[in-house]
Amino acid sequence: MNLQHWISLFAEQVQNTSFPEWIAVAFGVTEVLLARKNNILLYPAGIISTIITTWLMFSVKLYAESLLNAYYLIMSIYGWVYWIKKRNTSPIPVSYTSKKEWEITALIIGVGWLFLFSALKYFTPSTTPVWDAWVSCTAWAGMWLLAKRKVENWILLNVSNLFAVPLLFHKELPLMACLTIFLFVVAISGYFDWKKIAGPRQGNNNDGGTFSKKTASA
Repeated sequence: MNLQHWISLFAEQVQNTSFPEWIAVAFGVTEVLLARKNNILLYPAGIISTIITTWLMFSVKLYAESLLNAYYLIMSIYGWVYWIKKRNTSPIPVSYTSKKEWEITALIIGVGWLFLFSALKYFTPSTTPVWDAWVSCTAWAGMWLLAKRKVENWILLNVSNLFAVPLLFHKELPLMACLTIFLFVVAISGYFDWKKIAGPRQGNNNDGGTFSKKTASA
């Protein structure tokens, strides 16, 4: 397919994009930009985007995508609650991922990939079960680290983004691919911003994590 084909396809997608889709994309971009700034408002923005996206996916009978977005919704609510300041306590600080948390992350990726691959291969007409499962399970792990305010969440999210871009082009969804490229660039910036907030690695906490003296803005 030549460049003219992709330009025409992109223009056609923009023209045919529904109002709810634009709202979902707008709040999705807002969520990432707020996450980069380490602002707790990223979660309500993400919840709005995810609810609309879940409805859109279900309406076109993409049930697996609906399930994935339902997971995002649950993780967004969990992350919002986790970030909320409690009386007489400090905000949860940005920190680096501990050894135990890396083990949980690996488990999320491994079990998540096996579950999604099996579901896509045996219960859906998916033509890319391996790739689809990998994009989703790394996003799951990244969302979990984001909810825990871990610097490395950006790495996992960008692993997902990196594989999602060619997948979206393969599925002839250039508009979504371009959005993912934008999110990829923002996530790189977010990673370095969060490293500045966390500061240099310091002493271990009880479960092996390394916390900064700085706390995040809520």
